[in-house]
Amino acid sequence: MEDEDIFLAKARPEDWKDLYQNVWSREETARYMLWQVTKEEQAARERMERTIAYQKEHDAWLIYQKSTGRAIGFAGIKEISPAVYEDTGIALGPEYVGRGYGKQVLRLLLEHCCRQGANTFYYSTRTDNLPSNRLALSMGFFLCRCEAAVDPRNGEAYERKVYLRFL
Repeated sequence: MEDEDIFLAKARPEDWKDLYQNVWSREETARYMLWQVTKEEQAARERMERTIAYQKEHDAWLIYQKSTGRAIGFAGIKEISPAVYEDTGIALGPEYVGRGYGKQVLRLLLEHCCRQGANTFYYSTRTDNLPSNRLALSMGFFLCRCEAAVDPRNGEAYERKVYLRFL
């Protein structure tokens, strides 16, 4: 799947270094997600093996910048009931936020869901993740609910916004 500046594709073993440098080692990206920062290269290589295995069985992809071919993030979706999908996370390295890549990723995910026969898509984000909230609104989503949640990494409470868009 591709758009103007990015494309989504399944992970390859050699992508470990790009994801390590651009996403997995970045505290500023991990703070809005539910995964731990990867601090060592060997751990990133092992994480890439797990990512490849996961992507074989799930609708999940790496995000690549077309101009460089570098992996700059990841995204995924899942069907939660017939014709209803939700995102399973979208993460971009901090240097790639604010460039329109998030909008392109979400557009590709929505197009993929439409091809699968979806009629509804849920997008969720932490309330304090302002770029992600702006993305949802800019893509025609509306806020359907706010939920209390707990970060399993540290036990801290946070609020999650769930957005809805009919396709």
